[in-house]
Amino acid sequence: MLTDTKIKTAKSKNKLYRMADSNGLAIEITPAGIKHWRYRYRFNNKASMMSLGKYPQVSLKAARYLRDEQRDLLDQGLNPSEYRTKKAFQDKIKRDRQMSFNDLFYKWFEQNEHTWSDNHTKKVMNQCRRHLLKHIGNKSIDDITAQDILWVFKKIENLGIIETLEKVKGYTGRVFRFAVGLGLLTVDPTRDLPNDIFKKKTVKNFAHITDTKDIAKLLKTLDNFEGSLQVGIALKIAPHVFLRPSELAKLEWCEIDFNNKQIKIPKERMKIAQAHIVPLAPQVISLLKEMHAVSGNSKYVFPSIKDSGKSISPESLRSGLRRMGINKDTLTTHGLRHMASTQLHEQGFKSDIIERQLSHGERNKIKATYNHAQYLDERREMMCKWSDFLDDLTV
Repeated sequence: MLTDTKIKTAKSKNKLYRMADSNGLAIEITPAGIKHWRYRYRFNNKASMMSLGKYPQVSLKAARYLRDEQRDLLDQGLNPSEYRTKKAFQDKIKRDRQMSFNDLFYKWFEQNEHTWSDNHTKKVMNQCRRHLLKHIGNKSIDDITAQDILWVFKKIENLGIIETLEKVKGYTGRVFRFAVGLGLLTVDPTRDLPNDIFKKKTVKNFAHITDTKDIAKLLKTLDNFEGSLQVGIALKIAPHVFLRPSELAKLEWCEIDFNNKQIKIPKERMKIAQAHIVPLAPQVISLLKEMHAVSGNSKYVFPSIKDSGKSISPESLRSGLRRMGINKDTLTTHGLRHMASTQLHEQGFKSDIIERQLSHGERNKIKATYNHAQYLDERREMMCKWSDFLDDLTV
């Protein structure tokens, strides 16, 4: 059997060696002089060995106590190594359940932010910081009840921002289900909150026009725009390309491919965080070349007049419509997408092709990876026919 004196005076050798104590306990000495406690045992007729710590941090007396604990587990029919791994995991879960909602939220956020566009990432963070984290961020996740969550949601509802309430409700549920998935919680406290106890958002589509006479009138109005060249050309291009206002206003020249007659916007700039291709009809290429003669040396296709290092804003497009006498109840810049969608469906184009060109999300993540180029030939044909249709309306 070992003694403290034997262990202290044991010298290192050129190779690792062990000195036995009793009942499977031994001390292992490395060539560097580091001393580890090892316990050797058999479970289901299979030899195994586990570490019991370093000497002198774990004394001889403590090592024997730890060995006896493992022997007791064997007597109960348990594998000591597996038991220790499982216990360590359970202890971690127990500690993690004491983490704050802040910590849980940021774990969830980091897990998901790479799938979001930059704008969506900022919106999620801003809304959650303002309406969620400041109220329950410091509470332990194991202590948060459905009533705590209800109180938070009702505070948002009382502000009258129902759309924000719906967003925050969704994020909160996802965070708690994330915790359930990790084994940190057994129940999502938002699960039992019925939607009926909250006010509903009034659904209002973006104002848009669909009658061909109204579309013709709009196009002629855009042709007579009196304002900056940047906003004027952007507004003329808008009906042709189906882009969201922010995607159009912030177009960069590096996204324009004149050779392949297309725009390719990287996923970072798209609402659904997927790269998007817009085939260009000759009418759009002509307008872009007109703009290139003015802003070709800029990063942006439509640079701001006040600061060429920035693009025009989506608001400038909306303001341009208003200055021409087109009010918000008649048409919004976003409504141009609805206008195109309605007309193209009426003209018999396939819904899948239209939806892909509108960059509407694909729920299947694997399929979505390849979707930026899906139906590209059909979309090229559709976009050219659409631009020809718009031209014919103004004749």
